[in-house]
Amino acid sequence: MKNTTQIGLMKTTAMVFGTTGLFTALYLITGIALPQLPTLLILCLLGVLFLMPVEWFLMLRQSKIDYGKYSLKAALIGQDKQPIIQTLFFAFVLFGVAGIFSFTVQPLENMLLFALRERLLSFLPIGFDWNNIEYIKSFPKNIILATCAVYFIFNVFIGPITEEFFFRGYLTVYNNKYGKWTPAIITIVFSLYHFWLPFQNIFRIIIFLPMAYISYQKKNLYICMTAHILCNLFATLSFIIAVVN
Repeated sequence: MKNTTQIGLMKTTAMVFGTTGLFTALYLITGIALPQLPTLLILCLLGVLFLMPVEWFLMLRQSKIDYGKYSLKAALIGQDKQPIIQTLFFAFVLFGVAGIFSFTVQPLENMLLFALRERLLSFLPIGFDWNNIEYIKSFPKNIILATCAVYFIFNVFIGPITEEFFFRGYLTVYNNKYGKWTPAIITIVFSLYHFWLPFQNIFRIIIFLPMAYISYQKKNLYICMTAHILCNLFATLSFIIAVVN
């Protein structure tokens, strides 16, 4: 991989956690201030309007600094062009592995953190508990459909695509001085960055670690991106089916 300016772990964590901290604060404040809208819809809209644009800006700005023009070059340095079939093969295998972990690791993590989760949610309005399907169903049909549509677009496409360019691309390249530890470090940062979903960190790290390492070794972030999209697609469709039934 071509040598690049290294931003370092301290700057990386400050940049990532500062951004997502502000985003999560906006989410909480807006969710409390606008009880007439589902908190999930608010989160997705704030993601589209704030979080994702910030991540794109950081990548584009780095390209401008290092290469003289705004582009995705900062996220795509060292990436190899590989057959689509190979990308899809690895992505579907990783999706299958993630599925196995979703039936093993995730329930265990949920059980271990149940008391802490319930205690935290007790301080927040009911809408911040995404497991409460009846809360979503309590809204008018047009709002439910709008929430499902926006959630699908954001969680299946906008979120995973942006996050993979940002984490598996840009942040991995610009922290490559850590060598073989880079994918693990960035995966942990990526997991912890989900301040709005704080009780799935073990599960996220376990499923994204093999994705990150294979993408890193193959120099193909599209493997992780495709697997990420598949995982989110399955989770999103499961949620929507539960809501509309």
